[in-house]
Amino acid sequence: AQVLVESGGGPVQAGGSLRLSCKVSGYRSRLCWGWVRQVPGKEREGVAMIYALNGTTYYADSVKGRLTISQDNFQDSIYLQMDSLKPEDTAVYYCAADSSLSRCRTATYRHWGQGTQVTVSS
Repeated sequence: AQVLVESGGGPVQAGGSLRLSCKVSGYRSRLCWGWVRQVPGKEREGVAMIYALNGTTYYADSVKGRLTISQDNFQDSIYLQMDSLKPEDTAVYYCAADSSLSRCRTATYRHWGQGTQVTVSS
């Protein structure tokens, strides 16, 4: 069984920063992975994705220039550096991975972490 575990979430004031981390175990066949956020009553949004083999990244327009995804394949980890945070960034953030680029690009991953809450106050 594969396991993805996130850390780094918590409360932060608008304009502040957080750094989320995710480590995966038992899943060596991943092609791509990234971060997806969920707000109650809203559609799930893939905010950032990275191609595991070469580090190519993709971002939702709403977070470009503020959130940065990176990976450390030696540590089987990805990170999300979150800067200039806004109240609308408040959500549960999930780490996820898949062997299909199409699934990664549509945020329909088949491997998910448990999520970590990010709450941005004004």
